Amino acid sequence: MTLIELDREAHLDPPPASRPPISAYRRGGLLLAVLLLAVVGGAVPAAGIGWRYLGAISPAPGPDVPFELVDGQVYTVDTGGSEPVVTAWSPASPPVRLWEVRLPVGDEKSVIPAGSVTVRAAGEMTLLTAGVATTAVDTATGRVRWSSPIAVTVLPGSGIGVTVDRVFRPGTEYDQESGDPGPLYFSASGEPHTEPPLRTDVRGLRLSDGKTLWTTAPGGSVTVDGVPGEDPAVLITSSERLTLVDGDTGTLLRDTPLPQFSGHGPASGSLLGDVALISYQSPGRQIAFDARTLRQLWNRKVPDMVADPADCQGVLCDGGHGDLRVLDPVTGLTRWRVKDDVDLTVRAGYVLETDAASDEPVRLADPRTGATRADLTGWTGDVAGAADEPLVLRRRESSGQAFAAVVPGHAEIRRLGVATTGSGDCDSDGRYLVCRSSGGLRIWAYRI
Repeated sequence: MTLIELDREAHLDPPPASRPPISAYRRGGLLLAVLLLAVVGGAVPAAGIGWRYLGAISPAPGPDVPFELVDGQVYTVDTGGSEPVVTAWSPASPPVRLWEVRLPVGDEKSVIPAGSVTVRAAGEMTLLTAGVATTAVDTATGRVRWSSPIAVTVLPGSGIGVTVDRVFRPGTEYDQESGDPGPLYFSASGEPHTEPPLRTDVRGLRLSDGKTLWTTAPGGSVTVDGVPGEDPAVLITSSERLTLVDGDTGTLLRDTPLPQFSGHGPASGSLLGDVALISYQSPGRQIAFDARTLRQLWNRKVPDMVADPADCQGVLCDGGHGDLRVLDPVTGLTRWRVKDDVDLTVRAGYVLETDAASDEPVRLADPRTGATRADLTGWTGDVAGAADEPLVLRRRESSGQAFAAVVPGHAEIRRLGVATTGSGDCDSDGRYLVCRSSGGLRIWAYRI
């Protein structure tokens, strides 16, 4: 039986290779292997922190125009016209406009909000997605290399992109004006259907030119995730099987049947590091598999509903605010408990606890024991950034906005400086900080 919950867009890009939609300013969780690496070694020395004002991007983008730092470049999105325009800027001193690209959106003209435009780095290429249509451009020049009418996601470290295209029986298109009840199933371009897809075509593309390298066609709806590691692989979760294919060739590596409960298959599948998490509904249950060997690791009951669920990004949690357990993804056992009303996300190789009501940072915890590594009291916010990059903190002082940073592997808080900027939104990566102000987007370099 195919469930509608499996009928979602695939998200292959794990941090740090990608960024979320520009308006979100939040990253997904850090892969477990990268998290452990940052904690035990390989971190950038804290002495590498600096602070230097580079200048401003002017004239200032409108207050609703989002911006984002991706792989050392600043991108802004203007959706005022019939097609979104993405502009790339170099954070030089002063900042330099590099190029701009107008994105085709097909039948979705005039309905693409800025928040639906994503910018993702892929080596020498940058993938720009408006709605579901993806345009691949040369990162240095902005020259369009190729385009796809549906979303393309990046299989990290491989030069391969993956598309997920659902094929439906003719005549199953849903009449949206009818308002008829019942489950709906969506195509890759967003059209609703009244029946599950006959199959899903999963394709591997060469990112340099968009050429299709391989295709596999599992039946029904599936979820698709990229498995991290030196040998790129794609994990496909259907309502009946878990399948691993080679990311370069699409060759079947191994597969295994999935348990059925009360006659139903899984509702969803996701990946946390090298652990595949398969979730069921009615009854609620979660089963973990090794994403490479497909060996079952553990099996646990989960409640169908949690009264006040916590937001856990890159952290496996059980329970809700006030009674939260952090679990080991490999064993399913409790690592530590959290009694405060906080949300969790991985930042700088640690677990950042954020007050659920005020959204203020509380502390950085050791990911294995929960012990406090840095007390963040007094800092009123954190700047958007990838999970494996430095955590940049901010607070208002009499002379302006003060900023500090925590480098992966070094839990001490290192003060950067004070900026005469308002309380507008900011973004950061491993080298730069960008903040919106009345005079434009102001940019600082904070790594030397």
